[in-house]
Amino acid sequence: MYEQGFSGAETKVLEVDSLGASYGNIKVLHGISFTVDRGEIVTLIGANGAGKSTTLRIISGLLAAKVGSIRLFGEDITHLSAAGRVRAGVVQIPEGRHIFPEMTVRENLRMGAYTRKDNVEIEKDISMVFDKFPGLRPLGERYGGTLSGGEQQMLALGRALVARPRLMLMDEPSMGLAPFLVDRVFETIINLRGEGRTILLVEQNAQMALSIADRGYVLEVGNITMHGNAKDLRENEELRISYIGV
Repeated sequence: MYEQGFSGAETKVLEVDSLGASYGNIKVLHGISFTVDRGEIVTLIGANGAGKSTTLRIISGLLAAKVGSIRLFGEDITHLSAAGRVRAGVVQIPEGRHIFPEMTVRENLRMGAYTRKDNVEIEKDISMVFDKFPGLRPLGERYGGTLSGGEQQMLALGRALVARPRLMLMDEPSMGLAPFLVDRVFETIINLRGEGRTILLVEQNAQMALSIADRGYVLEVGNITMHGNAKDLRENEELRISYIGV
């Protein structure tokens, strides 16, 4: 069980309060609030342009919040740099994976540890990733750009794990993958929760996301319009028509 950074009394990993954001003069988030508890998978679902990826970018520090606050284990990180948030344990697996195509698999994994100096422990974590994703081990010296989409997704997940995340932000992990690879990726996400990881998931495939999540929030044009237990959301008739399909 993964317990780094937790004390027995801590349950709220992430608290987002009244978060607002704009691109220029265009408001994209209108004061949204939500939480992610220890060991949960929480998913954000909604149409393209609803603000899901923007929300992740603000939490990871890639985009500044106009208003509102972000707390990690009760500590305000709203004004921390992106690198500072990685050091605090917030790690994002970006949409499209964004591995380094001209670096080897092993070099890509080491990039996950760019804020760390403990080389012996880094090598142990890389070995852990190869154990978790055995298909990557024989590809260690292959360039990232030569990998298949599924292999690149495993590499992106592995790179995030080397950063020793306390909160994993996953942005569209199924994008561009064949159906059998989508199933494998979601099995991996379930296994990560089984290890005690805490995950905030953005995923266009609402059916798949809600099938593995504990709770969900529905974003519509920058507002949270519905939230609750993932099973209840899956069975909600309005959502089935709008996002899941009947």
